[in-house]
Amino acid sequence: MRADEDRRAAWVYLSRVVLGPCAPLSALIESVGVVEAARAVRECELPEALRGPTVQRREIDCVESDLEAVWRCGGRVVTPDDPEWPAWRMLGFTTLPRPDPDGAAPLVLWVRGPGSLADLTERAVAVVGARCSTGYGDRVTGEIAGDLAARGLTVVSGAAFGIDAMAHRAALAAGGSTVAVLACGVDRAYPAQHERLLAEIAETGLVVSEYPPGTPARKHQFLERNRVIAALSDGVVVIEAGIRSGARNTVKWARRLGRPALATPGPVTSAASVGCHRMIRDEEALLIADAENVIDELGPLRLSVASAPAVEEPVVSGDPGTVLAAMPERVDHLPVELAARTGLQLPAVRAALTTLEFAGLVEEGRSGWRRTPRGRS
Repeated sequence: MRADEDRRAAWVYLSRVVLGPCAPLSALIESVGVVEAARAVRECELPEALRGPTVQRREIDCVESDLEAVWRCGGRVVTPDDPEWPAWRMLGFTTLPRPDPDGAAPLVLWVRGPGSLADLTERAVAVVGARCSTGYGDRVTGEIAGDLAARGLTVVSGAAFGIDAMAHRAALAAGGSTVAVLACGVDRAYPAQHERLLAEIAETGLVVSEYPPGTPARKHQFLERNRVIAALSDGVVVIEAGIRSGARNTVKWARRLGRPALATPGPVTSAASVGCHRMIRDEEALLIADAENVIDELGPLRLSVASAPAVEEPVVSGDPGTVLAAMPERVDHLPVELAARTGLQLPAVRAALTTLEFAGLVEEGRSGWRRTPRGRS
């Protein structure tokens, strides 16, 4: 039990030290473990690439006060050690070219709300767009987001003015689930006018942030927030976007993480749709008109493996080995069936299947996952 507490404290400490993505720190944690990484940061026994990002806040240890603050607002911290950590959602970051200072998964996620983060993001779609939305954009957002939520998909967005807020409200009105990803601490309402909306989201869904409690919103954090929105979703739908809309940054992250990017067209005379039209024209996003189009285009999630390292010999230890052993040859299996056969949590099964797919040992067919010829050898 003490070891678990030490690991949680290390995750929380490092979360405040870097305040956002830090690829060198993620690499250090992967190499030596989170507890040893926290010790190395405290004592400044670090490679040169980490001294700059950690120098300002490495002496700040707010673990107890941060945990108390999130508890007071009805929240909690979710670390990669926790069952509700969306592990398979974060695998896309491991395929990004390195070095990429912004291309790192969140160290932790601070959440407010009763739902499980892994369960709510199992089938999720991001719906984002212009802050200065038009009546047309609001109407299309309400129809698409409401229909997706009614069909059981979680609507993920950023709780901003305009399209984001409309997407959350449409999901709530449909009795569905929605997740708001913030660029500040989950104990803060940003924008302040959305305090009530965020409270409503937290009653049935989740308010999520990678930033510790009390962290104010800063400009660069909105761009960092966009990668989390993309990562937690099966795909990103943009409904209205100006020529310099931040939604285009979310689309960039969706494409980098292997998620489909989708956009709705608008009137050719509307400045609020210029960004969508350009993304469609430049083949950055596929044109969609309704929720049915979205579901058709999403299909099964396939992470991009273009930059994944070549695998000479399959590594099938741990959860991937357990899942592979539970798959008889030439039989298709759904993830939920494999979870029942192995006793693993569903998110762990999905993560294992993606790892096995990277290794060329399994593939996904129309009725489930099966072993490839290499996986049968």
